[in-house]
Amino acid sequence: MKRRVLVFGAGVIGAYLAHVLIEAGNDVTILAREERAKSLNENGLVIYHHLQKKTTKNEVKAVTDVDNLAFDATFVVMPYHKLKSALPMIRTFNTKLLVLVGNDLSPAEIRKDMKENAPGIKKILFGFQVSGGKKEEKSYVCERFGASWMDIGQLHGETDARLKKWVENLFKGTKYRINWQGDMENYLICHPAEILPIGYLSYICGGDLRKSTRSQRRDMFDASREAFDFLRTKGITVYPKGEDKFYGSGVRSKVMKFLYYIMAKSVIGDLIACEHCRNAVSEMEQIDMFYADFLKECPPAKLKAWNRLKAQMPTWDELHRIYGN
Repeated sequence: MKRRVLVFGAGVIGAYLAHVLIEAGNDVTILAREERAKSLNENGLVIYHHLQKKTTKNEVKAVTDVDNLAFDATFVVMPYHKLKSALPMIRTFNTKLLVLVGNDLSPAEIRKDMKENAPGIKKILFGFQVSGGKKEEKSYVCERFGASWMDIGQLHGETDARLKKWVENLFKGTKYRINWQGDMENYLICHPAEILPIGYLSYICGGDLRKSTRSQRRDMFDASREAFDFLRTKGITVYPKGEDKFYGSGVRSKVMKFLYYIMAKSVIGDLIACEHCRNAVSEMEQIDMFYADFLKECPPAKLKAWNRLKAQMPTWDELHRIYGN
C-alpha cells in the first residue's frame, strides 16, 4: 500500500527528499509557494545530480495548501529562521508523523508547541539530511555523496523499534540511508560547530571558498575543533557519535582535512556550502547569534581560530546587503 507523504518546502533539500520518497513508491505531495508549485506541476520534479552526472524527472503533485488532505507522514524542510513563522500552518496538518528536517536550535520549544497545539500529531521526530545544491527556475542541481542520508531521531532516547521500521519502509528500495541518533537535541546543538566556521570562511571569501588561503582553511578546521572541545567541557555528548574525532590528531582528522581541501578547491564546496550561505544569510545569522551566546562562557584563549575567522568576516548587515536575504 502506498503511503501518503507530504514534503513541506520546495528548496533543493526538500526536492531531493521528495525524489527519493517518490522512487520508493510513496504517494508524494509537495507543499510550495504558488510559483514553484506551478512549475513543479507543469515541468515535473527535475533534478540534475552533479556528482552522478545524471538528470531525473518525477511526476509530482504540488499544492499551495493542504486543507482537507491527510498524510501518513510529513517532512517539514525549511530554514531555521522561517520555521517558527510556519508553525501556525504546521499545527493544522492532518498527519500521523511529523519530521522536522534541518537546523533547529530550539527543538524542545518546537516539540512542546506541537504537543500543546497540534494534538492530532502523535509522533514527532527531528532530522538532518546531508545534501546541498541550488534551485533553478524550472529545476534543481543536487550535490550529494552516494544516495545521501538522513540523521534522525527523537530529542532524547532511542526511537521505538516499530517506528524505526515504519520510517525505514518509507525509503525501502532506495539506497538512501536512515541513521538513527540517540539524542537529536545534542545533535542539533553540535552541528553548528561544523557549519559555522565553513560559513564564516565562505563569507570572508565573498561566497567562493576557492579564494581561501591555506591558513584560513586551517583556521576553519581548528575552529570546529575548539568548539567541540568546549562542548565536551559542558558535558554535551557529541552527535553523531565520534564526529569530534574528525577534528583531532589521528587518521580521521587527515581525512577531514582532505575533504575540506576538496570542498574549498572545487565546485562541490560551492554547491554543498557556499550556495547555502549566499541564500540563507538570515538563518546563518540566527545560528551565529545562538552560538555566540553559547560560547561566551569559553575563554577567548580557547577560541583563537574561531575568533580569528569571525573578525575577518563582514558584518551581518553588510551580508544582508550583499546577498539580499
